[in-house]
Amino acid sequence: MKNIVILISGGGSNMAAIVRAAEQQDWAGRHGIRIAAVLSNRADAGGLQFARERGIPTQVLDHKAYPSREAFDTALAEAVQAHDPALVVLAGFMRILTPAFVERFAGRLLNIHPSLLPAFTGLNTHQRAIDAGCKVAGCTVHEVTAELDVGPILEQAVVPVLPCDTAATLAARVLEQEHVIYPRAILAHLRDGAGGEKALCTSAS
Repeated sequence: MKNIVILISGGGSNMAAIVRAAEQQDWAGRHGIRIAAVLSNRADAGGLQFARERGIPTQVLDHKAYPSREAFDTALAEAVQAHDPALVVLAGFMRILTPAFVERFAGRLLNIHPSLLPAFTGLNTHQRAIDAGCKVAGCTVHEVTAELDVGPILEQAVVPVLPCDTAATLAARVLEQEHVIYPRAILAHLRDGAGGEKALCTSAS
């Protein structure tokens, strides 16, 4: 069985989309893939309750309880490794991971970013797209590397930027596409093998 460990910090809507896709498409039965655990750095993360209701093991590691970022990431890496992960999925995990953590799970660590990378790395992506006069925006599933938001791209979805858009309305439409492409990219990554040839798949809303 290929285990997925999902890291969250908040409501976990992308985590929920992944879990629902795994249930509806029978990842365990058809592909030998299961969601093994959901971990969070916040005890009040809303997504934890969703995971518990689905019978998925959860764990909280409060980053504020550790003396340094390195100490927290060391503890987090051990907690993740306890589930023997084939893949570690960042789903709204609001921590910048240390190079040591990223190196430990290199090739097995995915993230989704709310822009069409390589455009608009970092924060405030939707307002920056609007301010730049972009006609389209979107989201990107990518492998995580030590450099922020520049890892190999696995899948993207394109969303039009409407004349009446605010950052909030654009973010809501992009999030809908995140829920579509993240589960799909995860399944393809594990089913086809991380070492094989990767094809960029781009969808439009």
